[in-house]
Amino acid sequence: MMPSFNVALILCSAISFLGYGLACFLSDSMKREFDSYRVGPLRSLTGGLQFCAALGLFAGLSQPWIGRAAAAGLALMMLVAVGVRIRIKDTLLQTTPALFYLVLNTYLALRAF
Repeated sequence: MMPSFNVALILCSAISFLGYGLACFLSDSMKREFDSYRVGPLRSLTGGLQFCAALGLFAGLSQPWIGRAAAAGLALMMLVAVGVRIRIKDTLLQTTPALFYLVLNTYLALRAF
């Protein structure tokens, strides 16, 4: 049985990335954000991977290896996001969400499932 704290963290990440993944396809402001980072062509791929990984986190509640793989993929994606934020000289405040999700999904991959 998975501790309820871990389940809450898994759900937090999964719901966040479901929303963010969908926003990559549906939001004009998200399109502008990706264009401003000069990674516009990667928007659909990023959204699709985030949406699929979120589903993987949900699946991990019954099949831990899927959750572990999804969390590791999201952690890697957030590591790249932090690198992009540094490259475009964002502030620490602007970089904090990517750092938060990097730490969260690293924890999920290593300890939660």
